Amino acid sequence: MTLNKLRNIGIAAHIDAGKTTVTERILFYTGTTRKMGEVHDGQATMDFMKQEQERGITIASAAISCTWKDFQINLIDTPGHVDFTVEVERSLRVIDGMVAVFCAVGGVEPQSETVWNQADRYRVPRIAFVNKLDRTGADYCQVVDQMNKYLDANAFPFHIPIGEEDSFIGICDIIEQKSYLFTETDRVEAEIPKELKAKCDEARAKLVEKVAEFNDEIMEIFFAEGDVPSELLKTAARDATLKLLITPVFCGAAYKNKGIQLLLDAVLDYLPSPVDVGAVVGIDPDDPEKTHTCHPSPTEPFSALAFKLIHDPFVGQQTFTRIFSGTLKSGMQVFNSTKGKYERIGRILKIRAKEREEVSEARPGDIVALIGMKFTKTGDTLCGAEHKMLLESIHIPPAVIEMKISPAKRPEQAKLGEALAKLANEDPSFHIRYDDETEESVISGMGELHLEIIIDRLKHEFKVDAVVSEPSVAFRETITMEVESNYKHSKQTGGKGQFAQTLMRLEPNEGKGYEFSDKIKGGRIPIEFIPSVNKGILKTLDRGILAGYPVVDVKVVLLDGNFHPVDSSDMAFQTCASICFKNGFMKASPIILEPVMKVEVNTPDDYIGDIVSNLNRRRAKIEAMRRYRKGAQKVLAFVPLMEMFGYATQLRNLSSGRANYSMEFYEYQPLPKGMQEEVLKKKS
Repeated sequence: MTLNKLRNIGIAAHIDAGKTTVTERILFYTGTTRKMGEVHDGQATMDFMKQEQERGITIASAAISCTWKDFQINLIDTPGHVDFTVEVERSLRVIDGMVAVFCAVGGVEPQSETVWNQADRYRVPRIAFVNKLDRTGADYCQVVDQMNKYLDANAFPFHIPIGEEDSFIGICDIIEQKSYLFTETDRVEAEIPKELKAKCDEARAKLVEKVAEFNDEIMEIFFAEGDVPSELLKTAARDATLKLLITPVFCGAAYKNKGIQLLLDAVLDYLPSPVDVGAVVGIDPDDPEKTHTCHPSPTEPFSALAFKLIHDPFVGQQTFTRIFSGTLKSGMQVFNSTKGKYERIGRILKIRAKEREEVSEARPGDIVALIGMKFTKTGDTLCGAEHKMLLESIHIPPAVIEMKISPAKRPEQAKLGEALAKLANEDPSFHIRYDDETEESVISGMGELHLEIIIDRLKHEFKVDAVVSEPSVAFRETITMEVESNYKHSKQTGGKGQFAQTLMRLEPNEGKGYEFSDKIKGGRIPIEFIPSVNKGILKTLDRGILAGYPVVDVKVVLLDGNFHPVDSSDMAFQTCASICFKNGFMKASPIILEPVMKVEVNTPDDYIGDIVSNLNRRRAKIEAMRRYRKGAQKVLAFVPLMEMFGYATQLRNLSSGRANYSMEFYEYQPLPKGMQEEVLKKKS
């Protein structure tokens, strides 16, 4: 199979838009499965985790390969729930194209915007599929308008539905200028119905006018008022889609098997192959100014990105990897340029959801699972030893919620620790830390559901019963003013002593995390001890200083220092830097930061007043209110996470169960002074 006939695609959308149902129909029509699995009865091929089947939602992205018209499609079904946004993030980093699924009733939902922005970050070409056109309240044109209004998508309908709601019976293809009518078992090709001819012609004319802007041949035909041939229009539209200039919109009703074959054709026609995506560029790990380019060819130097880890009880740890260039063979030695270590490749598996097939080699564009990797984690670059390069990693959002955890039975402490370490290995948005003061383990994640799934997996997969506290907010600490701090560390205990001195400046570094800058002149601190200073500060950041919360957004400039030719050591400088940083931190007006969430509430007009006043009582900053369909509004607000516990129940009561909401992390903001004092009191 040539690379031109390969498509690596992801299916992403808001929760309940029907992504997994679309995927199940694709697997059925491509002959990968013999029967269609359904989400609602827990039989979906892609939702094979016990927790997914019980809740009817996708939690982990699942990869599968299928074939359509001699093309191979590697497909990743991603979760819609915001608690698992890192699954979407890492999938988007390794796919070439995306199918964004929208519900014809709900339209552009908050999580649709999040996914769209994630795809923008990695510049992923995409097509849209408006699903559930057979549902009451479906409005295709409104969804296309919302895509343009809220996502700036440059969306153009390539399909026009024949009928809507329960009278949805077919689709008009505006490029081929024909229609498809769906029966119980098949579809029938037909002429475009007379009553829709004008609408289809208008949609085609708008598309021609748009693509004429970047295709000279179509521009000439457009000015001559001639008819643009279908093949030429398709080629120009594909080119515009790959350059992110337009988003083609298709439609259907996946649950009723309508429009899926046409969507598969669209994947082949408009989404890129690895050849279209072109060369991958990475930086030289030894010289960040230098870059390396690798083209998607089996003869080029090897480069790949590990994007997901899974612990499998039968084969051990699987490292999901996307090959960008070169050929990977089992038994081969590769270089992990992120960790600076060599890895030997054990077995190579092609994954078909929960089934696997062993292969001897993997080539550009392949998504495979590697067995036997010792050091490789999510976001690590793998490359050939003779051609070292570092690829763009994966953006991991910060954890916002935490809870204390301990085993139900004391002897299971070690077993719990091992299980948590494996889960943290798999999921980079899940963290564990040990609180020395309380002698308890603290886990943190993206939301209540995220941690609930972790606890559930501990019980069923790892057979460890855990006792957990109520979820609490993951605060952070930072400084608000610039200070200098000087500290001399000197210990004489008989034999070799410890000596180090550091002078550092601490500066607020809002939104930029931790930065370290070395301004030492004249060898006042030997060059080999500069990393020790940074290491000492980094160890201090995790444990916090004011109230034990991690420290963020601080820039440290090392200005001066002193050393002793015999008594100075790596440990002496680590200890000195840690104490020096702590002293400076406490002088720099430290504050506690709290996570603020972006909350979007969808509500019928009748309850808008009660909902807004309830949000105001929760310290919300109302950003916008907009009408999103007749008789209903969206409220966009920024609300501190600590005020959002129990909101789901209260919203149900306020709106008689008719309103719903979604929230995602927005940023960390200073905690009001009175509340900061309360938090500090609880900690002391």
